[in-house]
Amino acid sequence: MDLEAAYAVLAERGAPAYRVEQVRHAVTRDLIVDWDEATTLPKDLRNALAAAAPVRELVLGDLQESADGTVKARFETADGFPLETVLMRHGDRHAVCLSSQSGCALACAFCATGAMGFGRSLTRGEILEQLLWAARTAQGRGARIRNVVMMGMGEPLQNLAEVLAFCGLANDPEGFGLGARSIAISTAGWVPGIDALAAQTLQLKLAISLHAPDDALRERLMPVNRRYPLADLMAALKRYRAATRRRVYVEYLLLDQVNDRTEQADRLADLLHEHLPGACHVNLIWYNPTAADLEASDPDRVRRFREVLDRRRIPQTLRRSKGSDIDAACGQLAVRGAREARAARRTAPEPA
Repeated sequence: MDLEAAYAVLAERGAPAYRVEQVRHAVTRDLIVDWDEATTLPKDLRNALAAAAPVRELVLGDLQESADGTVKARFETADGFPLETVLMRHGDRHAVCLSSQSGCALACAFCATGAMGFGRSLTRGEILEQLLWAARTAQGRGARIRNVVMMGMGEPLQNLAEVLAFCGLANDPEGFGLGARSIAISTAGWVPGIDALAAQTLQLKLAISLHAPDDALRERLMPVNRRYPLADLMAALKRYRAATRRRVYVEYLLLDQVNDRTEQADRLADLLHEHLPGACHVNLIWYNPTAADLEASDPDRVRRFREVLDRRRIPQTLRRSKGSDIDAACGQLAVRGAREARAARRTAPEPA
């Protein structure tokens, strides 16, 4: 949904200023699926908007619903690139996990998206459209979206301009109206993006996919660590903290006998006390397996890992993966079709 294209239609037709608010409200508050539903607008204007700025440009493919209420949707862009959106229910609260890219170039070992390779970055409108789908789905349950996490497919900080533009749309008090502190951007450790994010005035949350307390293991799990090793990453997080005074959320997947030993918990505590003292919260995540050689940690190992963090006074929460009975881990549902879309794009004729 390209709101800017919709506003351009209004400008071209010399529509009165109040039409902008009507268009914005129809999309972000009334959650229309077609311009014909925007009955505050005249018919000729609705026709013009439908031609130039359709409400739905993404094509919905597979849809899966878990016993825990998680709903996962596979979409395709107009040019055939797959992406995923996951709506999660936490009691009476709903959160949505959005994709910022189709595929991902970073190839983390534990993530199915990494097997896809990189397709392309998504536009702000394609990201917004995922949120609008989730909001309609939640509305059907009598609920609203309370949190947005940019933790789906892709590395958001490699698409920062479009991600920030989307965050502005989601936060707009005259539009969707979601508080900035209810929006989290997750990064695998793209240092230039962290520095750029530190300069933003919008008070977004920052989450770091860490997953290992030392360079050797992190490099094996996350190839981005070769480019930005832990020393560089932690220095960037210190700069971010100094500039924003905001807490950093540390994501740590618990992988059985890979990164879940008690000595690794101690090393993680050392790292965080040194670089982010009193300024972080660790989200321990029970792994939803997507890689054949990686498994979720045994509950006993999880308990011992948490005990170390508690003893070391590292704030932490254990999160169980949502939708474990469906293809809800990042990239599982969208892998098919990704290579075909990239090949079609490479062989497409140049525009005249």
